[in-house]
Amino acid sequence: MHEGQFRHSGEPYFTHPVAVAAILTEMQLDDATLITALLHDTIEDTRSTWDEVSRMFGREVADLVDGVTKLTNLQLSGVHSKQAENFRKLFMAMSRDLRVILVKLADRLHNMRTIKSMKPEKQLQKARETMDIYAPLAGRMGMQWMREELEDLAFKVINPEARNSIIRRFVTLQRETGDVIPKITADIRTVLEAESIEANVYGRAKKPFSIWRKMQEKQLSFSRLSDIYGFRIITRNEADCYRALGCIHQRWRAVPGRFWDYISQPKSNGYRSIHTTVSGRDGTRVEVQIRTRQMHEVAESGVAAHWAYRDGACTQNPFAVDPGEWIASLTERFGEEDHDEFLEHVKLEMYSDQVFCFTPKGDVIQLPKGATPIDFAYAIHTRLGHSCVGAKIDGIRVPLWTRLKNGQSIDIISASGQRPQATWLDIVVTGRAKAAIRKSLRDEDRDRFIRLGSELVRVAFEHVGRRVTDKALRTAARTMALPDTSELLARIGSAEIAAQDVLRTLYSELASAQSEVDAKRAVAGLEADQEFTRAPCCNPLPGERIVGITYRGKGVVIHAIDCPVLAEFEDSPQRWVDLHWREGRHPAAYSTNLSLTIRHDAGVLGRICTLIGQQGANISDLEFVDRKPDFYRLRIQVELRDREHLHMLLTALEAESDVAQVARIRDASARP
Repeated sequence: MHEGQFRHSGEPYFTHPVAVAAILTEMQLDDATLITALLHDTIEDTRSTWDEVSRMFGREVADLVDGVTKLTNLQLSGVHSKQAENFRKLFMAMSRDLRVILVKLADRLHNMRTIKSMKPEKQLQKARETMDIYAPLAGRMGMQWMREELEDLAFKVINPEARNSIIRRFVTLQRETGDVIPKITADIRTVLEAESIEANVYGRAKKPFSIWRKMQEKQLSFSRLSDIYGFRIITRNEADCYRALGCIHQRWRAVPGRFWDYISQPKSNGYRSIHTTVSGRDGTRVEVQIRTRQMHEVAESGVAAHWAYRDGACTQNPFAVDPGEWIASLTERFGEEDHDEFLEHVKLEMYSDQVFCFTPKGDVIQLPKGATPIDFAYAIHTRLGHSCVGAKIDGIRVPLWTRLKNGQSIDIISASGQRPQATWLDIVVTGRAKAAIRKSLRDEDRDRFIRLGSELVRVAFEHVGRRVTDKALRTAARTMALPDTSELLARIGSAEIAAQDVLRTLYSELASAQSEVDAKRAVAGLEADQEFTRAPCCNPLPGERIVGITYRGKGVVIHAIDCPVLAEFEDSPQRWVDLHWREGRHPAAYSTNLSLTIRHDAGVLGRICTLIGQQGANISDLEFVDRKPDFYRLRIQVELRDREHLHMLLTALEAESDVAQVARIRDASARP
């Protein structure tokens, strides 16, 4: 089927599916997966069809090939909303049969190995997609060797200078100290043989990207990095793992805080191993991993171990996890979360390492690294999360934002009247907790928005001499294609719909007459004799959603709908006035404060001021907030027309090479 087709390198195309199948053969996968690898591009790139593949190779293979084809067509690095939906499709396909992603990962690995024949811009796109999606996915599935190779191949494209620098430093280090790997490997073998422990010992230098990431995370130079060498001890049984650990710690000094026992507490992807870091020869720190042969197979193959074959028969590896379990935890809430929440949840699940904590009864709860007691509570049950008011860690009361550590015992303190707080969204890290909190807040906000919407509609109708009736609201909801009056009032209360829009829908002649009365005013919705001012806390601009608050002696003060100060008036709906900016071109007379960090150099400030003037904005005030030898931080007050004008100005300033940072200032402490 691939006859006459060629790869970018000029090789016949069929060499690619053969290479993909070879990668999966090394993992000793089942026949159906290997056949799928050979045929994975036939339906997409040739005249072959699903029916033909099904007739010749069976329905199972045809469905797998079709699944890989659909994965290939997903754009996982595109626009945010599209990316979220495609992630959802990716995990739906994986939940049906996880083997499709094994073929896709092998396909991506071979493409990355041969990426040099592609155009530079295509190389960069594929490398970023690999680094962001496929490498973490391989790691989450337990295929650590594949994750490391994918990361390093992508790193070679994205930042070749950094990778070459790491390699040069390695060569220099080896020239200065000699190749320490064979020496340390021999030392470990000698220690194990003295205790009659049968084991294989392997040593290696860590991949350049792994070292680079550690340098970035810990803000360390290469010379200060520890454990750039890794060693594995593969024993016959679990008991020998712990005996080997004792030998290592007797011979070398263990580094505090660098010990993890994933045998007694396995990772959720089935990974089991003991990790320890010791000070080896000449003070060199090395990481040692100790595991059995079966644990090692899972560590290398992850969920792929479920389909591994030996001598034509499927092997039963007791440490291989059910390949559907962890993917089911992602797909179980497809209907409950919106696209953005699902994407956030998936990325948390893919990228995060795990911590293991205990309930008071001794049950183990697995959570992502960085999780808090609130995450722990939601992991047990949504009701416990909602009612959480405090927590004890190992018997000591701690704040709810405390980050949990391995092995801690957590006791959640709950109260029946407690409800989730909006601030919890900044504290929790698990997708489960975030989704539950958001749903609770939405439900709670909905009741508040309905009450507020009812009051705004009542005031708007009274302005034109009409009375709100249930029939009028039902008619408006039906005309505006909304399911019921509750939804209409909720949207008015949340400022998605203006009460004036309801008037226009029902009484177009009254709404237009009202518009003529207020034609000379910038804001619609005020009475003829009412004055308005813009709130200094948020300084709303034309084009932004607004609401008015009445003040005695001050008239109406206009706030942006997302201004945090509005929370103070939730219990005073009689003070709220439904407003919106009139359409048309406004004068550049609305002051807005910007925070600007610029390079400290001759002529820079003058060029920035000129740039602001060229955008049609006037500087009405300027203050130096901070002066550093190389940077200035300024507060600039500019006069603008509307929200679009602000966007144009910010875009122009961000594009200026002398500007390090620019942002709009909103100060909740500034009260009307």
